[in-house]
Amino acid sequence: MTTTQLNAEVLRNMSIIAEDENLLKRAAKYLRKLVAEKEDATLFTKEEFFARVDEAKKGPMYELKEGETIEDLLNRI
Repeated sequence: MTTTQLNAEVLRNMSIIAEDENLLKRAAKYLRKLVAEKEDATLFTKEEFFARVDEAKKGPMYELKEGETIEDLLNRI
């Protein structure tokens, strides 16, 4: 489905609920939630999460030695 078709569908559906104040309030609340998700860069899908994990596995790996602190590790790398 193209962006134009999606826009038309959204507008068509909005015209149907425009006569019901309660439905409009619910739609506005949901739209605010969608906008907040888009603006929050920390949110991503399950697939995106696992893709990031897989990508991170390709990089260098560091382990704490026995008795070593995080600060020691950071100084070592």
